[in-house]
Amino acid sequence: MRALVAGSAGQLGRELASRLGDELAWAGGRGELDVTDAEAVAALVMRVGPDVVFNATAYNRVDAAESERERAFAVNAHAPGLLARAARDAGALLVHVSTDYVFDGAASRPYREDDTPRPLSAYGESKLLGERNVLDSRAAALVVRTSGVLGRGGSAQKGGSFVDRILAQARVGKPLRVVADQVFAPTFAAELARALVELARSGARGLVHVTNEGSCSWHELATSALAAAGLARPVEAITAASLQLPARRPAYSVLDASRYRALGLPALRPWQDALRELVAGA
Repeated sequence: MRALVAGSAGQLGRELASRLGDELAWAGGRGELDVTDAEAVAALVMRVGPDVVFNATAYNRVDAAESERERAFAVNAHAPGLLARAARDAGALLVHVSTDYVFDGAASRPYREDDTPRPLSAYGESKLLGERNVLDSRAAALVVRTSGVLGRGGSAQKGGSFVDRILAQARVGKPLRVVADQVFAPTFAAELARALVELARSGARGLVHVTNEGSCSWHELATSALAAAGLARPVEAITAASLQLPARRPAYSVLDASRYRALGLPALRPWQDALRELVAGA
């Protein structure tokens, strides 16, 4: 497999580039490729000639997207369509990563691929339009929804991953207040990268949900990270409404990964096991 990774400066992109090894034909971040520039995208994909294009780019500042809609839609909606068309013209598969925030959180069981999306935020809207632009492009395409991605180095846009920020605040004695009424499935970047590569090899197409096994609230994730790090610090459980953030988030956004498992691919580990490994390497 000859692979191109767009967004390799982020936590998922770095893991993809590392996992692909000798199969990596090109990898770059915003400094190397403006994914909103149609001519630049088409020229690069044609020059590299990949079998698979992995799109790990994203505008993921959920609250800022409410006031920066144009930028959010450019990166999350317009750019995936450009990458899909470039992949189609080069005869390549596009693997595009999307989010649980395309759902409204009203469900009482994990969301399946055929459940109707109803995003609550500009970020969710932009990601949903990106999915549709990819799937409507007539490219060979795989759209992978995931949630709560955590990895070494974290997101530069957010100042590190959620776990990075919790541990850093605990170590300097800052009070910890974390939302306890939003439930999701934490997903670890290294394992997601492995799953994306395996999906690309499997011949799967269309929509697939991939997360680590299990689910929790952000509060439970925070307390588990502190326990794994051996830090005895109290964490106040708060409601999402109390933060008065610009963007609404789904209260329940656990994704059903049954389709992924039905492909015969190895399930991702329980999130608690992956968290302990992440914290041990921090």
